[in-house]
Amino acid sequence: MEEGGQAVSDPIRIEALTVRYGRAVACADVSLAVETGAVYAMLGRNGAGKSSLVRCLLGQQKPTSGRALLFGSDSWTTRRAAMERTGVTPEEPDAPPAMTPRELSDFCRRVYPRWDSSAVAARLDRFGIPPKTPFGRLSRGQKAQVQLALALGHSPELLVLDDPTLGLDAVARRSLYDEIVGELADRGTTVFLTTHDLSGFEGLATRVGILKEGRLVLDEPLETLKSRFRRIRYGNRLTETRTAFGTELDAFDAVRVLVRGWGIDAVVSNFDEAAFERFRAIDGVENAAVEALPLEEIFLAVAGEEKGDAA
Repeated sequence: MEEGGQAVSDPIRIEALTVRYGRAVACADVSLAVETGAVYAMLGRNGAGKSSLVRCLLGQQKPTSGRALLFGSDSWTTRRAAMERTGVTPEEPDAPPAMTPRELSDFCRRVYPRWDSSAVAARLDRFGIPPKTPFGRLSRGQKAQVQLALALGHSPELLVLDDPTLGLDAVARRSLYDEIVGELADRGTTVFLTTHDLSGFEGLATRVGILKEGRLVLDEPLETLKSRFRRIRYGNRLTETRTAFGTELDAFDAVRVLVRGWGIDAVVSNFDEAAFERFRAIDGVENAAVEALPLEEIFLAVAGEEKGDAA
């Protein structure tokens, strides 16, 4: 990408990144890029490798092989410079328990040259956070909101959110969404997030990645993803004479097929309108209907049913 005759690097670029813990592989040859202004949602089940990936991205952990780059530089060797342009909210809110939100903001002001104390105070007020209450006495949701206010205090170019709505009630989640939407509208902040709140961030994400057993099995724009994944339901008079998943679904690359009493319920990953019209004309196919899928159902079809919280 060029801007004013000079090369402009993507805020995030991960190149063939692998993380091993002894014989266990947390991430395996992961490569991706996040463009300026994008909202990238990284999804994955527990143990899929998300936490290891985020730690490498933020320069907190050295990958076994490959590298993670922030603003064109290796995050492991240039972390300090990158953090001046990056805001981070960790999965577990972490700050000295005796310090108040106001004291935390004052501390950060001495670290970040572009710190905006008034903007932080305004966010805390919108969140309804008491500025003089020690961090350790705040609720889980209030701590997360304080972390977001601090993460945005220096107007970062990149915001990294590690499951930011975990443990938040509906009101707190809504206020967090509003702040992120405001950042996107006002400054075009690039966002990289891991999340369980798929429905909440579906309206914000522009690109989605799915990690499965350490491998990046999906990485594409959200609209492209939603256009090719569909649920197809139909009756089939000839089900008993067909193969296990029904050969009539071959053109759609079915990822999940359930045979029910009334017929077949399939999630497909290669939907096409013209192919669907041909499908409806197949002998034995009856009452075929198609519907779009929310991101959560697409994720479950690709990564498998969740069994507990992701990491």
